[in-house]
Amino acid sequence: MGVLELKNVSLTLGGKPILNDLTVDFWEGHIHALIGPNGAGKSTLASTIMGLPGYTDIAGDILLDGERINDLSVDERARRGITLSWQEPARFEGLRVDRFILAGAKDKSTETARRALIRVGLDPDKYMTRAVDRTLSGGERKRVELASILAMEPRIVLMDEPDSGIDVEALNRIFDALADFKERGATVIMITHSQEVLKHAEHAFLMCNGSILDKGPVDRIDGYFADHCVPCDHENLPDAQEIAGVSA
Repeated sequence: MGVLELKNVSLTLGGKPILNDLTVDFWEGHIHALIGPNGAGKSTLASTIMGLPGYTDIAGDILLDGERINDLSVDERARRGITLSWQEPARFEGLRVDRFILAGAKDKSTETARRALIRVGLDPDKYMTRAVDRTLSGGERKRVELASILAMEPRIVLMDEPDSGIDVEALNRIFDALADFKERGATVIMITHSQEVLKHAEHAFLMCNGSILDKGPVDRIDGYFADHCVPCDHENLPDAQEIAGVSA
């Protein structure tokens, strides 16, 4: 039994089925990769696990340590140790970096924020009092978000395209964080198309059309995806306006 399980989970958005009777389990202390074509439902799956608004009206069950969490809010799921890292890190205009990092941290001391920044390669003396806003580059914001996740000491880390829009240094810090999460026994679920990122996963799931088609070693699953899957327009892919309306 995995630490996180989905049993017969289905989700419809805008009248279109996005997740289809999906059953999958994620093992504790492992780094998992979710791969598949655009529109396969990967990001929707992450949003559903996190319980984001618009993604909670599901059929089936989401279990954490065997306990059903369907009815738990985002905040309660976060308190249980589930966190989500976005493709585009959120901006909280005017919020100081140290306060952003400590918002979800177990230990809310200044030293926790300093240690987290050092772990992602940012000088605390230069970044602690900066604002999380457009003055930070994409790579800096990604690293600040990563520092906040490290400070949380989560059990389940959902990472949606962790390498999106960042520089090499930020990517290397993400790889360091993956090793850190594994050492601490956390479970990581990465959505990615990157060969470099995939190298750091231990197990992969191939997802298409809202279902898991295959699972197994990364090289086998990625090889199948590269050799047999071709870009396609899924009939169940919701319109951008529909997704925006759900997410609002």
